[in-house]
Amino acid sequence: MTQILVGADAGGTKTSVVIGDGHAILGRAEGSPGAIRPGRALAAASAIADAVRRAFTAANVLEAEVLVVGAAGAGREQERLELERSLRSERIVKRVLVTTDIEIALAAAFGKGSGIVVSAGTGSIAIGRDAQGRLHRRGGYGWQMGDEGSGYAIGRAALSACSRAADDRGPRTTLSARLLAAARVETFEELISWAVNANTSQVSSLAPAVLEAAADGDVVAQGIVDYAARELCQLAKSLLPHFPESEPVAIALAGGILSTDRPLRTLINQRLADENRFTVIADTIEPALGALHMAENLAQTT
Repeated sequence: MTQILVGADAGGTKTSVVIGDGHAILGRAEGSPGAIRPGRALAAASAIADAVRRAFTAANVLEAEVLVVGAAGAGREQERLELERSLRSERIVKRVLVTTDIEIALAAAFGKGSGIVVSAGTGSIAIGRDAQGRLHRRGGYGWQMGDEGSGYAIGRAALSACSRAADDRGPRTTLSARLLAAARVETFEELISWAVNANTSQVSSLAPAVLEAAADGDVVAQGIVDYAARELCQLAKSLLPHFPESEPVAIALAGGILSTDRPLRTLINQRLADENRFTVIADTIEPALGALHMAENLAQTT
């Protein structure tokens, strides 16, 4: 019997859903951010369920057997269990498994094999799986304690650069005008008010403007992007002791600010290529497909 299976990548910027039957992709959809925060499982589940229902419509199906969700912020068991319970109450599938967004990225990149994934979206994290199947994590500590090189970190650094430029404490930069447009405000004073009230996702939404400025030659923006690249590469390099020195280590990049058309991805790939232990996977990986593969494996065990 054909089973309808669902994989979802619930991030801080959006939720991506893929539906398949074990043989082909039947439909896709995107929706609101589904990242989990302490005490916010119901809101995350609602966003994910809405995206799943949109995918149902695209695939012309009514229900599914298994849903695997890789959610940002699901690193702790308590959050994972809360999100699973909330998703079951949505009654969209018969069986639900919640894991982390980085683990579905691993599945998308390497299946069950070993390797490292560096992911940068609203936040940042790296995870490695060794030849014995053990997972090793670096970063992912949130905007107050980490998330170096993330969309949030890039947006926050750009806001700081604008304030220094406004005070003549730093160089002039096109970021001043670009961030006004990105935040949809007209004056620096309005940008101050916007920043005071902005959440991490909103600050992260400034990152594309910074990457565009860097690509256009803005020196300040280039400095911000270069620092982000160094921080993300350091996450990967810190995992190397968990892999044999005699063997190359496959590494892949994931996350919204590391898509193929982003200059940050190119810069990181260049830096990683200089480390002779890494074998860089050029292709863009789609974490939602990793979640779908995990759903297929889960369906086969029942």
